[in-house]
Amino acid sequence: MIFESHAHYDDRRFDTDREELLTSMQEQGIETVINVGSDLEGVKKTLALAGQYGFVYGAIGIHPSEISDLDEETYEWLREQCIHPKVVAIGEIGLDYYWEKEDEVKRSQRYWFCRQMELAREQGLPVIIHSRDSAEDTLKIVQGIHGEQIPGVVHCFSYSPEMAEEYIKMGYYIGIGGVVTYKNARKLKETAARIPLGHILLETDCPYLSPEPERGKRNTSMNLKYVAKEIARLRGISYEEVVEATRENARRLFQKVK
Repeated sequence: MIFESHAHYDDRRFDTDREELLTSMQEQGIETVINVGSDLEGVKKTLALAGQYGFVYGAIGIHPSEISDLDEETYEWLREQCIHPKVVAIGEIGLDYYWEKEDEVKRSQRYWFCRQMELAREQGLPVIIHSRDSAEDTLKIVQGIHGEQIPGVVHCFSYSPEMAEEYIKMGYYIGIGGVVTYKNARKLKETAARIPLGHILLETDCPYLSPEPERGKRNTSMNLKYVAKEIARLRGISYEEVVEATRENARRLFQKVK
């Protein structure tokens, strides 16, 4: 059974068949799903999904591109939700400089990233980190805030194997999804082959980033088999070894999962 560590089933692209899809998931080999909030509305929908489906758990947090949703009142509301028995992480949080080029916006992203990291520390929850075109600043913040005291995963990892190793030194996990199946994903393939298997999580980021041979279509957790097969090929081990190891890794990180 596969542990899906990062999905967005609250996304409107699932509005037409969400219930049908989720109710069929376990019989198709998906044991557990972490649904990850990105904005305030997404967090509320994530909490609802976690309440409706026994195998779905929630991560609550505000994505760096959605920080306009954040103020002290919203932050306090997020804190209150942390006691929910199915809230298992703070995320996705972090930095995204791909779209944002203004220094003031970047400063605001860094501020709320630090605040949400501190919320995770305070609540004893792991973090799910988003980092795009912001490798140096993300690592600097995590190291500076003593990230080794705040367990977490760098989701949809896109940097070098050497950068992955810096996070692993702090005990972090590396989230690997459909991009690892792409022919031009040289750095990620090298990372997946090189880092310890004990620090890899399987994720889709669905509905985005479908793996080959489903690239270009809406992604779902059922496509994780392609990700696991590619990691197995790169490492020269069995598919079953990848599935079992990543499942155990996820259970170590997300300790509130039953």
